[in-house]
Amino acid sequence: MILIALGSNRPGVWGLPAKTIKTAMDVLAKTAGTHILWRSDLYETAGVGPGQPGVFVNAVVAIECHCSPGALLRRLKTIERMAGPRSARRWGPRTLDLDILDYRGRIIGWRKSARLSDAALRNGIVLPHALMHSRPFVLAPLAEAMPGWRHPVLKSTARELWKHVRHARTGQVLKRV
Repeated sequence: MILIALGSNRPGVWGLPAKTIKTAMDVLAKTAGTHILWRSDLYETAGVGPGQPGVFVNAVVAIECHCSPGALLRRLKTIERMAGPRSARRWGPRTLDLDILDYRGRIIGWRKSARLSDAALRNGIVLPHALMHSRPFVLAPLAEAMPGWRHPVLKSTARELWKHVRHARTGQVLKRV
């Protein structure tokens, strides 16, 4: 099973953020060799990063596919481009953001001390996602849909991770949509 996070805070060719997330899920489901196992509810969440990132809509899906993590990441970036423009700023407004959270429990770019390696951060794919365990906007939908999922490095369940960050101000969950 592979977990994908979806986020949007800017209207695009597919409409407002909630519609964009739903359309992205449909496009992903129609991608050759991809099967969606489940979809979380949509959540309105506070933005993360400098400036005024605004309110986001976030969700998580579980999929199966037979491509490599790199090939899947390229597919996700293609879907992002289909949805519309993305801010040039890191963590800026975006029509659609798709991230691989977990790829069948693989561990890439982490040290044995449960820290990320500098080389991994520079070279691309880090699995599980480098920041997922500290992001309420990822953990709320994940804990809702799969509370017993375990972080491959930290060994905590989605529910346990969610309990640690649910009151965080950054990326906090505002409401279920």
